[in-house]
Amino acid sequence: MTAAPCINRELSWLEFNARVLAEAENPDVPLLERLRFLAIVSSNFDEFFMVRVATVRRQLLAGQSSTCPTGISPRAQLAQIHRRCSELTRRMYGTLTGDVLPGMAREGLVRVPPGEWNDDQHEHGRTHFRQRVLPVLTPVRVVPGEPLTTVRNLALTAAFLLEPLGEAGPPWPWDEAQPGPAEEHPLIVLVQVPPTLDRIVYLPEGENQRVAFTFLEQLILKEGAQLFPGYTVRDSCLFRVTRDADLSVDEERDEDFLEAMEQVLETRERSHPVRLSINDRSDRLRTFLTGAFGLDKQEVYVCPDPLELNPLMQIAATEGFDHLRNKPWRALPSPGIDRDEPVWEAARRRDVMLHLPYESFDPVVRLVREAAADENTLAIKITLYRVSADSPIVRALESAAQKGKQVTVLVELKARFDEQTNIDLAQRLQRAGAIVIHGIARLKVHAKALLVIRQGTGGIERYAYLSTGNYNDRTATLYGDIGLFTAREEITTEMGLFFNAVTGYSVIPGLRKLVLAPGSLRPRLLELIRRERGRAEARGKGLIIAKMNSLADPELIEELYTASQQGVRILLNVRGICMLVPGVEGISTGIRVVSIVDRYLEHSRIFFFENGGAEETYLSSADWMPRNLDRRVELMFPVEDPAIRRRIREVLDTYFADTVKAHELGPDHQWKRIAPKKKATPLRAQAEIYRRVQERAAAEEPENREVFSVRRRNTGGGNG
Repeated sequence: MTAAPCINRELSWLEFNARVLAEAENPDVPLLERLRFLAIVSSNFDEFFMVRVATVRRQLLAGQSSTCPTGISPRAQLAQIHRRCSELTRRMYGTLTGDVLPGMAREGLVRVPPGEWNDDQHEHGRTHFRQRVLPVLTPVRVVPGEPLTTVRNLALTAAFLLEPLGEAGPPWPWDEAQPGPAEEHPLIVLVQVPPTLDRIVYLPEGENQRVAFTFLEQLILKEGAQLFPGYTVRDSCLFRVTRDADLSVDEERDEDFLEAMEQVLETRERSHPVRLSINDRSDRLRTFLTGAFGLDKQEVYVCPDPLELNPLMQIAATEGFDHLRNKPWRALPSPGIDRDEPVWEAARRRDVMLHLPYESFDPVVRLVREAAADENTLAIKITLYRVSADSPIVRALESAAQKGKQVTVLVELKARFDEQTNIDLAQRLQRAGAIVIHGIARLKVHAKALLVIRQGTGGIERYAYLSTGNYNDRTATLYGDIGLFTAREEITTEMGLFFNAVTGYSVIPGLRKLVLAPGSLRPRLLELIRRERGRAEARGKGLIIAKMNSLADPELIEELYTASQQGVRILLNVRGICMLVPGVEGISTGIRVVSIVDRYLEHSRIFFFENGGAEETYLSSADWMPRNLDRRVELMFPVEDPAIRRRIREVLDTYFADTVKAHELGPDHQWKRIAPKKKATPLRAQAEIYRRVQERAAAEEPENREVFSVRRRNTGGGNG
């Protein structure tokens, strides 16, 4: 354990979610964008409980001591986690019900609960339920004493307490005031809200309502008595249970690894509960469900409706309310790639940087499509971690394989929560004739590597696209990432060695350009930090600028502290988890940490080292976390084109100048929003980056390029 100051990883993540929530609370953000941020917060909490809270809870139940560098015990971690989560959950629902939904209603986009329906809406709700909902519902009775294994992970479920018509009904045996005879049990039925039905039910317009809607689960509660003829509904509620999703697969099952992964996915649906979210309609049902799932009081979150906020994304996309959304920023074409030539021709001339989502992802898709159609293409090799279900890159790879190209795809089946998508696409690619590798035992392949090999006029040609983010056409419109097209021989040759190693058994020889994890990435980062420290000792100054999603590696944090104490100025842009504490006297006074939360998810990893004036810039798929450095296959690659290095440095500087969407971490572990200085013009980093991309694209439009007129002999008839 380190004696240096450190922030607990889980609590740091919660503060990231607090920064996301702050955007939902910000009245300067358009209403429907605030609605999206609320949905993101809720989704983030789901994953946090499934993975991180589940892990800490397992440590507690197993009697393990702390594994956190702060020394905090699992029990204390859980207590602090639940305390902070409860605070943030109250803020989240307070913002939704007290601010955002009323603001939407004033604009004519109105959520109407059943208790406020007019006659037309009542009739529409009843008809919709009878015709479209009732036939799909499946009531499942609760057998006293048996575990609730039918309740799947995160499935929104209605619980009904019934009694036969004409009878008083049995007493409630879990009620301390009325324990009742042991042989008497209440009649409880669970009804899962069907995931196949649309969660948003649109209603006829009422007064001052341009669009009126309710939630499917509210309709089920209102009309659910139709499921139980001969009984009356004594009580009802809605709930969701979050289960432990941090389950491992048998890494030794090589040939039936797909089957092993599918078993893990099925087990995840019915694994140990870690959280119960329930609305406040029934204290009795809440008491029963808490006991049935074996949860403590602090693990139960009582919330208003709706319990699941993902459907808010659909509401946020409602047509006719553009004035309540951000003005769109159209993804621009990369000025370094001509539309009328293959992408590899641009890469052959010089390296080309692609800055997503400000620039279009289309050149990446084009590279694979063009390689698939090109008769001189010999092979395409790619790593896929997260892709969309209908990925154009996967379709192009299928086409290439069907045309006889050698297509090698490393599909990481262990990409958490994308396992089923990746299993499906792996099977598709195999059917098309591609060589498909299902990851590597005991490691996740997180590197982003694409290599095209062609037969050129002068011999074999290699073209690469390396990136900080996934080859995913959908997230490429939402995530801020940087990619690099290159034909540099040293880099593309080393990429060939990389693919040979991850698809076969070859040992990677010493690489000069690419840096690989596990193995060489951690030592290389330590070397770069120490070198900067040495430069500072010799020259009195040094500079490290690093941008990443998370900083949670104790060894690297120690090295940054030491470098700071030797006079190195360190600027860190960390979107999420940051365990380092800046600004501590005598330890980290030369370190500044900022975080940007805006319309695009900051996802790029950029590492800059001043190196005494011989500046070096690297891009990577890896964050500075133990899992990335030690338990994942990652790549870090150099930016060698001077113009691209200058452009990336400009991007980094812009992030640290933000006074609109930036928060700064203090020595007290608190994040505070940065405000512009008096009379200074506010600067919003993402808007400034987009403005510069627009300027660059406009400066290199085709009409501004030199065009040569080609004369051709007229071979047709006539007098021309």
